[in-house]
Amino acid sequence: MTESGIRLQKVLASAGLGSRRKCEEFISARRVTVNGVIADELGTRVDPQIDIIHVDGVRIAQTSGHIVVALNKPRGVITTMIDEHNRECVGDLVAGFEQRLFHVGRLDADTEGLLLLTNDGELSQRLGHPSHGIVKTYLARLTGHVTKEDISRIIAGVPIEGLPVAVTDCKIFETGKNQTVIQISIHEGRNRILRKLFDAMGYPVVDLVRTKIGPIALGNLKSGNLRVLENKELGKLYNAVGL
Repeated sequence: MTESGIRLQKVLASAGLGSRRKCEEFISARRVTVNGVIADELGTRVDPQIDIIHVDGVRIAQTSGHIVVALNKPRGVITTMIDEHNRECVGDLVAGFEQRLFHVGRLDADTEGLLLLTNDGELSQRLGHPSHGIVKTYLARLTGHVTKEDISRIIAGVPIEGLPVAVTDCKIFETGKNQTVIQISIHEGRNRILRKLFDAMGYPVVDLVRTKIGPIALGNLKSGNLRVLENKELGKLYNAVGL
């Protein structure tokens, strides 16, 4: 908190929590904290680029200019902001943003689904760091009929390149003619690790789609489309990495 900053209710309103009057009600009801301390005085001033503000325990999207974009990356698109071989890349899909965005982690060219992009370096670093254990969920269409015994092996940890794959959940989602769709959640980011895992088990990947990163779900976002995360989603994402 600072004496020369912006009034707290104005910052809350700018973050999309409602009118200033409504935000004043949040403050008076002791529902707002600034840097972990309840802020119940209407004259409180803050620096939104420094102070950490929560409403009902959820961190707000502040006016620092940071944004997070969810993209449904299509198959064949390269996860780079610029490609030296002029192949289509994720940078082409977010070229309309005035902010300089960069991708959080990667999806290989043949993998589709949820990719987050942001201009918040601290958030990006924490999302990618193993210590925060951010779980990523995928749907994998595999060749062959996967058994319950295979699922148990996967959950126990199949060693790939000397280290077991860190799987938090795995289940059969759908079965078909010589194919099985698996829903699998992992909390690691080794390159092409799921493809290597299923190849090692004798079930080559036909299609692979990432459907969730931590608390953020792909939902019904169509391939090639994107959306800016709203305040509640941002709050959950910040909380997941301790910001």
